[in-house]
Parts: sequence; C-alpha cells; structure tokens
Amino acid sequence: MKQIKLYNVIFPVWLILFFPPVIFITLAGNFIFDSLIVIASYFLFRPHKELNWLVFYKKSIIRVWLFGFLADIIGAVILFACVGLQDFLGLSNEVIRGISFDPFSNVLSIILILLSVLISGLCIILFNYNYTFNQLIEEELPRWKVSIFIAVTTLPWTFLLPTKWFY
Repeated sequence: MKQIKLYNVIFPVWLILFFPPVIFITLAGNFIFDSLIVIASYFLFRPHKELNWLVFYKKSIIRVWLFGFLADIIGAVILFACVGLQDFLGLSNEVIRGISFDPFSNVLSIILILLSVLISGLCIILFNYNYTFNQLIEEELPRWKVSIFIAVTTLPWTFLLPTKWFY
C-alpha cells in the first residue's frame, strides 16, 4: 500500500499574521505596541536631549513600525522555508509538525523557532540602529540601547504559540 503524506494540513498561527484580513489587525496592534515602546525608550534612555518625547516619537515611529514588521516577515520566511524545504534540509515530519503545530513537542522545532525569533530581533536592532535612529540619535551608545530595547520588547514571540491552542 502506498503511503500518503499530508503536508501543511494545519496552518501555523504565526503565518496567519501575514494574511488579510488578520494583517490589518496585526498592523494596528503592532503600531500601538511599537508606539508605547518608542515612548518608553525615550523616557528610559533620554537619547536626544533637545527633542521632546512627542517629536522623537513622530520622527521614529513609522520606521520602527515598518522595520519591525519587515523583521517579523524575515523570521516567518525562515520558518516557512523550513516547512517548504523539509526534504532538502533533511527535517523530519516531527520537526515540521512542531514548527507548524506545537513548538514544544520537539526540541529541534523550538530551536528553529527561537533561531527565527532571534534573527528577527537582530534585524530589528540593525534596522533601527542604522536607519531609524542614525540621524535622530547621534551618540552610538544611546542608539544601541534604544535599538536593543525596542528589539527585545517587540520580538515576534507569537511564533512560539502552539497552533493547537487555536484549532
């Protein structure tokens, strides 16, 4: 009897974040959360002495928000590539099931998901340090502090949510 494999029967919850109509909710939620984090970073680190918090916020929020979403997409592409290139990468069905359905069911699944979350975080740091705040925060140390704070607090932790909780 021929064995039949069913790939991607369960749609991972982390991938739903990037498809309409959920994308509009995700974008709005990210904007609100990023706004709170940018304002908090201003008051925690006082990165620019001459600008008040509202000017600092207005000059940075759009880039922080867009680069954060881009970084989340980069992390999701890594996970999607693991699922799509399963045979090429030599990943077992258990690992793919863990990535797509329950990250905590397989050690390699959680490692791959955490790796994608960390890569997203690194992208957030580099995008914000090099593009968002390079003109706004002249001193390097405060720019690093703000970029790292934003990255740590806005990492795509939803990648770790088990899809089985929602089905």
